[in-house]
Amino acid sequence: MTQAIASESTSRNLLVIAAGGLLSGILTPLAPQLIDRISGGPGDFRIALVAVPFAMLVFFVVRRCSANPMWAALVAAGVTMLAFVCAVNAAIFIDGQTNGADKVMRNILTGLAGGFVGAGVMALGIALLPAGPRDAATWLRMLLTGTLAGALLAVDNAFSLDLTSVLYPVWQAAVAVRLAMVLQRGKPA
Repeated sequence: MTQAIASESTSRNLLVIAAGGLLSGILTPLAPQLIDRISGGPGDFRIALVAVPFAMLVFFVVRRCSANPMWAALVAAGVTMLAFVCAVNAAIFIDGQTNGADKVMRNILTGLAGGFVGAGVMALGIALLPAGPRDAATWLRMLLTGTLAGALLAVDNAFSLDLTSVLYPVWQAAVAVRLAMVLQRGKPA
């Protein structure tokens, strides 16, 4: 009976986290509209600010789903912002390297690279936190999910989505749920 209640509670928590990922993913493409009003600041700092909605979700996931202290959740949020900057730069790099390829293929490869780098930096950074699981195999599902969901960049570009996105809500919801699952697996009972 206790296991059934715990399972139901876990499922409800994952649904709430997925909803938070959808919400942060809706806010992410809107953030540049506000950030563009801020004058000055280096480009990577401005890119990192775009990740604030998802970083806030990661903060709450780390606090709720692990035994990490408050400072570790703040570090996880910072790592998330760094991961966003790295993902954007990786996507830009791959886009430049695939200059002669078909536009759809370029967008898929660019999205895969950005998704892989973003999820990879997050996994590496959060795994190093005090209560982060150290087993690399536990992070592979999150890495795979982030990589594959990154390919949705092609959908955004195919429909010329600017203030809305398919990529961000799906990627952020999926990665946040995978992160919660990894952290819950490593959390003491």
